Amino acid sequence: MTDRRRTPPDATRRSEASRRAILMAAFELVGEVGYARLSIEGIAARAGVGKQTIYRWWPSKGAVLFDAFLSLSEGQEGDAALPDTGDLEADLKEVLRATVAELTDPRFDEPMRALNTEIATDPALAARYAEQLEEPMKELKKARLRKAQEAGQLPADLDLDVAVDLLWGAVHRRWLYRSGPLTSDYADAVVKTALTGLYAR
Repeated sequence: MTDRRRTPPDATRRSEASRRAILMAAFELVGEVGYARLSIEGIAARAGVGKQTIYRWWPSKGAVLFDAFLSLSEGQEGDAALPDTGDLEADLKEVLRATVAELTDPRFDEPMRALNTEIATDPALAARYAEQLEEPMKELKKARLRKAQEAGQLPADLDLDVAVDLLWGAVHRRWLYRSGPLTSDYADAVVKTALTGLYAR
């Protein structure tokens, strides 16, 4: 006699599917309606879940959006290190051009601006952002500059934190305040100008 009892649904798999649907909904909606009009109710409706499901996992819409950004890199393989061809200027130009391309991508511009706004007003979210995104990325940038120091391309006593701020901070500030065109040419100029003052004499 055939056992017709059904296998219980996998709650873990169902929860993961719901989580991904929520994160995708948040990312899509903030690009469509802007952060001011983004709501937990709207995210829940788009994701096809109850809003209590969202509140069970996240304390705010900003926290949902932050995890949506983290999810973009899930499953990516490969070396996360910055390029190291031995030509520091060329490597930094490549990375800053990629940064400019990401910041000016219409898919990411509004969500990233929304996340920056929320980080500025939510200390808990700011701490998570620093721990999980900003600091790990800064360490990768410093590691590339440290190799340049070891090769004698940069002064041994150079403050790497300040160097990173000089390079990436200039690009981020122009994007955030829309203070001028954000282009590959601008990225190249930032690298050239910064290295003129940073190179070992």
